[in-house]
Amino acid sequence: LVVGIILVAINPYKPLPIYGDAIIHAYSGQNMGDMDPHIFAVAEEAYKQMARNNKNQSIIVSGESGAGKTVSARYTMRYFATVSKSSSNAHVEDKVLASNPITEAVGNAKTTRNDNSSRFGKYTEISFDACYQIIGANMRTYLLEKSRVVFQSENERNYHIFYQLCASAMQPEFKHLKLGMSQEKNLLFT
Repeated sequence: LVVGIILVAINPYKPLPIYGDAIIHAYSGQNMGDMDPHIFAVAEEAYKQMARNNKNQSIIVSGESGAGKTVSARYTMRYFATVSKSSSNAHVEDKVLASNPITEAVGNAKTTRNDNSSRFGKYTEISFDACYQIIGANMRTYLLEKSRVVFQSENERNYHIFYQLCASAMQPEFKHLKLGMSQEKNLLFT
């Protein structure tokens, strides 16, 4: 097993002007270490290694709840779409992440640290053609906390979908489910 570059990124919890197209183009074609550490430097190295060695590459994005993992993955996908000049797939991250509202309803829950905490993992596979242009992507998810369905710690909740279903209990298409109303007051989800 070979471990490559490790980047420690910090979520500033506010937008910074370091993720635009100009920054993408600045990192494109650069060697690792020629520029400041950045998620685009990691993506560039993976992209170059894939093209040079014709081998699959992996980028692991890990961190605490609220650390910005989904955003970092989105920046990586946008980098690949831009540098590969995948014009029809220029917004592949939007297409891949378009499933997020459904995934988050089924896999996110309120915790003591985050109102919209992912309680599942994601594996996103991006496919490239022989010219190293993006031709598709596949996202797989897996639940991490099955116990949350039957038990929640104090000030925490079940998965969002449970409360969304309860809020819809009186809708005709849900009557056969015999759902009751939730006592949860805040049913707004991001």
